[in-house]
Amino acid sequence: MEHFHTIKSPGKYWLVDQLKKDSISKELYETSLSKLVKEWKSKEYGFISVLLEETSEAVLLDEGFNKVSTIVEYTRTLDNIEEHSFPIRWNNLSEGRLTDQDYASLYERCRSGSANKNKKQPIEEVMNSIKSELGPAWRDFCYSFTHEGEACGISIPLIEEGTTDEGRMFYFGVVPEMRGRGLGASMHLASLSLLKEKNATYYVGSTDTSNQAMIDIFIKNGCTLRDRKGIYRLEKKRK
Repeated sequence: MEHFHTIKSPGKYWLVDQLKKDSISKELYETSLSKLVKEWKSKEYGFISVLLEETSEAVLLDEGFNKVSTIVEYTRTLDNIEEHSFPIRWNNLSEGRLTDQDYASLYERCRSGSANKNKKQPIEEVMNSIKSELGPAWRDFCYSFTHEGEACGISIPLIEEGTTDEGRMFYFGVVPEMRGRGLGASMHLASLSLLKEKNATYYVGSTDTSNQAMIDIFIKNGCTLRDRKGIYRLEKKRK
C-alpha cells in the first residue's frame, strides 16, 4: 500500500505528500517516511519538500528539516455540482488561444503577492513539472479564465494520480488586479464543474493557513475542513 505520493525531478527536487488513510497507523507512516528520506539522502541533491500531519513532524525535524508552514485541506463531493451562469469564460491551452509562454507568464502573475509561504520554484521548473506529471495531453488540463475580455486567472484541474475519482487542482490562482471582486469563487466553482466532467466524484484542495482568501473560497463553495499538514523542507548541496 502506498503511503506517500512522490514527484521526483532527479537532481532538483522531490515533492512528497502523505496519502492519509485511516487503515494506516502513525507508526507505519513514520517508518515509511524515514525510509523515503534515507533514499533521498543517499543519492539526491537539490531539495525535498514533504507534506505531513504535524503529529509526525519530529521524524523530519530530527533529520534536519525546516518547517515552512502549515496547510489546511478542504473537501467536498461533486455529485451535487449544478449548472451555473458564470461571469467568467474559460478555455484550455490546447485550444490555441494562448501560447505556452503566455500561459507561463499568466501563471507567474497569479503567483505574485500570494499569501502562501512555501518557497516558489522558478516558473520554468513548474511548467516542466506540469508536462512531466500530466503527460503528452498536459495542455488539455491547463485552463485560463477571462472576465469581460481581461485575464483573471488560471486553474489546472486533474484526477489525482493513483485514484480514479479524486479531483485536485495542480494550481489555482487569480491575478492580483482581479482579486477581491468575487471572481476567484466563480473560477473555483467552474473548476469543480470541470473536475466533475473529468469523472471526479469528490474534490480535495489545500492552501496555507495564512491564505484566508482561499479558505473563504473553499467555504463559499461548500467545502469542509478535512485535515491539517505541515510543510517541511530540506536542501542538500552538492559537495
